[in-house]
Amino acid sequence: MFLREQQGLEWAGAGASGRVVLPPDDRAWLHRARAAARETDWVPDLGRDIGSRTWWRGLATCTALCAGAWLLSPGFRPLIGASAPVMGEAAFEEARTQSFAPLALGATTGRRMAAGALVRPLSETPERPQIELTAALGDGDTLAGTLQRAGVGGGEAARVASLVGAASLRPGTLLSLTLGRRPTKFQPRPLEKLDFRAAFDLNMTVLRAGEGLTVVRRPIAIDRTPLHVRGIVGASLYRSARAAGVPARVVETYLKALGAHMPIERIDPSDTFDIVADQQRAATGEVEVGQLQYAGLDQGRQKVALVRWGDREGDGGTLMDPGGQVERRGTMGMPVAGRVTSTFGMRMHPLLGFMRMHKGTDIGAPYGSPIYAAMDGVVQSAGRAGGYGNFVKLAHAGGLSSGYGHMSRFAVRAGMRVTRGQVIGYVGSTGISTGPHLHWEVWQNGRPVNPRSISMSSLQALPAATIRAMKAKMARLLDTPVR
Repeated sequence: MFLREQQGLEWAGAGASGRVVLPPDDRAWLHRARAAARETDWVPDLGRDIGSRTWWRGLATCTALCAGAWLLSPGFRPLIGASAPVMGEAAFEEARTQSFAPLALGATTGRRMAAGALVRPLSETPERPQIELTAALGDGDTLAGTLQRAGVGGGEAARVASLVGAASLRPGTLLSLTLGRRPTKFQPRPLEKLDFRAAFDLNMTVLRAGEGLTVVRRPIAIDRTPLHVRGIVGASLYRSARAAGVPARVVETYLKALGAHMPIERIDPSDTFDIVADQQRAATGEVEVGQLQYAGLDQGRQKVALVRWGDREGDGGTLMDPGGQVERRGTMGMPVAGRVTSTFGMRMHPLLGFMRMHKGTDIGAPYGSPIYAAMDGVVQSAGRAGGYGNFVKLAHAGGLSSGYGHMSRFAVRAGMRVTRGQVIGYVGSTGISTGPHLHWEVWQNGRPVNPRSISMSSLQALPAATIRAMKAKMARLLDTPVR
């Protein structure tokens, strides 16, 4: 190691010592070329100093690199590679079973293997030892017939029906069956277990005990506290009662009972309705509402109180005023459940296209709805009557007659005596009609009158003992807590 000054001294004294030191400019050309190459910028920015010596050197470098890449490229000829052979059906099936694929494309787990020497084919398909199924009792069907359709033998179904005995099953009753193993395929399966709701307060189970059948009866605790609902009439008596939890058929009975004793139009929104009906609550949670037992309406200065009374208390009967000898007033009841679409009077006929007198009231109702007699009477005629279609005419007391047109079918014939509320036919669209509805006409001494203008009155006279019993029953019903 030495300094540059020392190096110069050695050059100065070279002649004295006998050593020859070459000056820098006399170095080998290779060393000079390497030094020049290191100091030269071979990749200048071609966007600057365009046309200068440095720029041309950079362009020459770029051209040389592009030429070298082009000379070293393999060309544009395709490269031939090896392709997989086309698989046959068996090979494809084998590969598919061992691959991952969606189930929708038929993927399976593992390879399907053929049966080996130890596999023996079955002579027949084995049957399940037990079968559990559910059947429903149809309308008008019997228990034995339903069991036979479910697979129970005829003799065994008859024995089950005899064991159940007096239990009257309602249409729609669900039967839960368990069928056992049968000896051969040509024999019905034996009944192992049958479970069903025989009545609202009774569950029944039929079990096999050896070769015979036994019946297990399981009573259900029932709370028979009546349903007592009280509320304000409001905008609609029907809707208010329904909102309070009264079933629709009970509300309809309530309205019919009030209509027989007073004009419905006189009910005000501020009036208070009072309804008591039979009710059963099972311990299993089911609720069943029965007949209307009490119908009350408080109008402030006037009150209506009706209690059901018949041959046996709480069974059948009619809603009557327990006050003794009172006058029952009201208008003719609506013969069908529906809405009034055309009233009595002059109107534009929907089909004929001109004004004419409409001698009755049109009530729109679903096809097949039952039509009831508005009053007690005798059937004068039941048949076709021109534009009225299927028409029934009833004769009532006091010179009154009523007609019911456009029926789909009849439920009475000429000469029959009918009572108020009895079904006389069904809604249809026969004759000159634009749709299913009832045309209802009323004649007084042969002249057509508005059906809603006819008022009726009758005198009710009851024995004193009956009146006391009815009042006692009404007191018990009103003592029921209000829901």
